[in-house]
Amino acid sequence: MTKIKASIEAAQVGIVMPVYNEAETLREIVETVLRQPCVRELVIIDDASTDGTWVLIEELFKNDKRVRKKRHDVNQGKGAALQTGFSMVKSPIIIVQDADLEYDPTEYPVLIKPIIDGRADVVLGSRFTGAGAHRVLYFWHSVGNKFLTTLSNMFTDLNLTDMETCYKVFKKEVLDKVEIKEKRFGFEPEIVAKVSRLGVSIYEVPISYYGRTYAEGKKIGWRDGVNAFWCIFKYALLRH
Repeated sequence: MTKIKASIEAAQVGIVMPVYNEAETLREIVETVLRQPCVRELVIIDDASTDGTWVLIEELFKNDKRVRKKRHDVNQGKGAALQTGFSMVKSPIIIVQDADLEYDPTEYPVLIKPIIDGRADVVLGSRFTGAGAHRVLYFWHSVGNKFLTTLSNMFTDLNLTDMETCYKVFKKEVLDKVEIKEKRFGFEPEIVAKVSRLGVSIYEVPISYYGRTYAEGKKIGWRDGVNAFWCIFKYALLRH
């Protein structure tokens, strides 16, 4: 085993997973997450699922001490679930992981390496920088994503390629300095805007992307795009 690989596997990584109606994919994604050598804890926040997700969480993972879980009584949104999860996670490195199989946990070593190397405080996984497999899906989604990323970059003075990516990795000490207010998908532009003002080192790394269709359970829609547009301006102007 190389020194770099050993350092990555020895890292103390906590995963925060917001979940809403993901009973079909939950077992597979959680089992894949827990197989990763660097994972020391997994915090699952069920945002008031109605499809039996919470029952599945309680049954499947009650004996694994690495897994902690909490349920919202009322659906509040991804941002709210992440706020709850961030308040519970203890590891020095934190990764946001969706429960829908679009993002591959076997790529955690790629995501955390810039932090392990001492180069980065925050790492984003980019779906648009050419590495790994990418399912071919919605054209207008990609246009909207690139537009929102460009607009965000104009205010943050970053040169990100994928602001809306799920895979965001933080040193806990950085995340502890940020107060998240957005309850839904506005979390993405909010966290990028706020982290950009901390003067920390931000990296991007290429990742794979196994996108799903709306028929397969994809939840984000055009209204979320409009809200993200508003949030970019909101957090650029409010500065808090």
